[in-house]
Amino acid sequence: MRHADFKMGDRSIEICPITAADVTRVAQFLHDELNGRITPETWAAAIQPTWQSASPNHGFMLVSGNRVLGVYLAFYSQRRVDGRMEKFCNLAAWCVSDAYRSHGLRLLRALLAQEGYTFTDLSPSGNVVPLNARLNFQHLDTTAVLVPNWPWIQSSRHTKIVSEPGAIEASLEGRDLEIYRDHARAAAAHHLVVLRDGECCYVMFRRDRRKRLPLFASILHVGNPDLFRKVDRHVYGHLLTHFGVMATLVERRIVDRQPHLSIRLRSPRPRMFRSSQLLPSQIDYLYSELTCVPW
Repeated sequence: MRHADFKMGDRSIEICPITAADVTRVAQFLHDELNGRITPETWAAAIQPTWQSASPNHGFMLVSGNRVLGVYLAFYSQRRVDGRMEKFCNLAAWCVSDAYRSHGLRLLRALLAQEGYTFTDLSPSGNVVPLNARLNFQHLDTTAVLVPNWPWIQSSRHTKIVSEPGAIEASLEGRDLEIYRDHARAAAAHHLVVLRDGECCYVMFRRDRRKRLPLFASILHVGNPDLFRKVDRHVYGHLLTHFGVMATLVERRIVDRQPHLSIRLRSPRPRMFRSSQLLPSQIDYLYSELTCVPW
């Protein structure tokens, strides 16, 4: 499928969907042009998440012959929201070679031309934020705090935290088990389960950088917020002692509580969405680049 042809001198510039056959060269382009810390192999794995069994594409690319000039990745999912199936398209890594920046907006238009999707952009930066706003994206409330991960001696009688895959799988059921299985091999997603007095709380997080320091974690999903509020200090201590994470970034929309001794962030990272059906409270961070791309 070809979306557009343009001429620059004697060279044809095309915008095409990214297919499975294109993953290797797209991954190499993103390694070379966007983030060299991520290997081409890791990019390739991220582009094809385990839950995407029937996605229309992996985003769109700008090409000239066999040369990739630009990429806009996308992650797709179908999920039940309030009793009905909703289709999601998460806009992910967007990178265009400097000489072809004038064509970059065509990649976004190709993605947004796909009908019937709720679109999320969970890590927009720079000029992308006002551009999204002009295209009717809404801001999510990302009020967030930074929590120092102090070591905490947990009582094995009352609170237990497991992070081994087998133990996690044995502890979960229902929708949380489905979410875990879908994300168990996602490169940026880390998982643990808190067990206390017969209750269970599944927590998904990712490692994050602030000021180029890979010392932080961001909470992406909390399966049982009521239990999390009771055991959160155990979780933060576990992140320190078992994952070497010095501090955790926590958004209020995920945990609905400001943890003790936390510091409110003055400028939390923006997150945006566009939907004709869903409310901000119905948007989460699952099935997205936040779980797939370990930048």
